[in-house]
Amino acid sequence: MLYLSEQDARALVGHENAFGAVREVFASIARGEARNFPVVREDLGHAGAVYGIKSGFDRLGKILGLKSGGYWPGNEERGLTNHQSTITLFDADTGQPLAAVAANWLTAVRTAAASALSIDLLARQDTEVLGIVGAGFQSRFQLEAAVRRRKFREIVGWNFHADMLPNLERTAADLGLPFRAVTPQELCASADVIITITSAASAHLEAGWIRPGTHIACMGTDTRGKQELDPEILALGSVFTDEVEQSISIGEAQHAFAAGRLRRDAICQIGRVIVGERLGRASDDEVTVFDGTGVALQDLAVAKIALEAAAAQELGKSLTA
Repeated sequence: MLYLSEQDARALVGHENAFGAVREVFASIARGEARNFPVVREDLGHAGAVYGIKSGFDRLGKILGLKSGGYWPGNEERGLTNHQSTITLFDADTGQPLAAVAANWLTAVRTAAASALSIDLLARQDTEVLGIVGAGFQSRFQLEAAVRRRKFREIVGWNFHADMLPNLERTAADLGLPFRAVTPQELCASADVIITITSAASAHLEAGWIRPGTHIACMGTDTRGKQELDPEILALGSVFTDEVEQSISIGEAQHAFAAGRLRRDAICQIGRVIVGERLGRASDDEVTVFDGTGVALQDLAVAKIALEAAAAQELGKSLTA
């Protein structure tokens, strides 16, 4: 069994190979070759933490495993990342453990890859302004991945805690783009593509603010009770997701679905667009929403890339006695 540290993961997986892995595994889900298992997600009642286990199996790629971890809101004060997780891969033929992979970096790049994939498939080709709601740890990954898919001329951003906005400004500068701090309503009026990446429990963006033709990648809602968007946004737009069952139970669509404003069969698994079963954007005026709930197979796909690259580069530590 091999152990790959955070340092190893950073050296082995970046935006491009993560993007390819996520695209491939979403297509596998659409073809019925891979499936995610039911998610365990629990409030620990300790340290304000939410802990979960996500697992799945890709039959074609023989990727079997799980990711265990969650969100510890006090970690930043300790100099740690709030999200903490580890991926374990197993031999699909024998069930023996193959690798344990530190997954904080991998979670960030696979989340960014999913939103970037939604931009690639669903955003208008003439997009110019990228908006982001949220300025935490994952915001840099989101912006870095997004600018690889469209030629944006400006980034606009808002965060509930304004003192974190310099994080976005620094990232924009590193990407060679100007940055403006705006209100949520101003953000919606300016942006062609909007990424939301917060841990909010109530909506930041209202339906009446959204312009025709906007694409929204909603990446923060992955637990029952979280919410970033007015449910009416999903009711007026075309909704795509990584996993429909997660979308209506723990994703952004949970609120519109519970209110009867969005039918289950109106939500499209984004892999169906990749394999050509479903059209993505139908017109330049259409509002498209990607509900990125985060699925196990994303994690397992990027961990497999890390494991294969580690073998080639002789990285990692053997845990075999």
